[in-house]
Amino acid sequence: MSFAKKYKNKDNSGGIDIAPMLDMVFILLIFFVVTSSFVRETGVDVNKPKASSAEELARESILIGLSREGTIHINEGQVDLRTLKTILQQMVAEKPDRAAIIVADREAPGGKIVDILDQCNLARVKKVSIAASKESD
Repeated sequence: MSFAKKYKNKDNSGGIDIAPMLDMVFILLIFFVVTSSFVRETGVDVNKPKASSAEELARESILIGLSREGTIHINEGQVDLRTLKTILQQMVAEKPDRAAIIVADREAPGGKIVDILDQCNLARVKKVSIAASKESD
């Protein structure tokens, strides 16, 4: 009997099959990705003012960020005040009842907030709010 024939018939079933475990890991990964909710942000970190009457609004709102330096952000990108109206008109054309939320920093210039409100009005946004954190008692 040759050496190759002697080991050819030997059964090598001593290992652990990890294919079913990998299948379960991928199924769990898909489950968590599909069921997780993604939070949209304005693209700028702001310190929102506090208000006792603050309440939660719909997730389909247009988020307009205003930093303490006075820069305007929408869809995580910085925009100019002149282009804000065009962007808002496009978003309102897609969904006319969409609300806009101005997420302004506590230290942001008040004149810029008025300018953003004016651009929202010119773009025919029906409901505009200013974001605030819920004041704790």
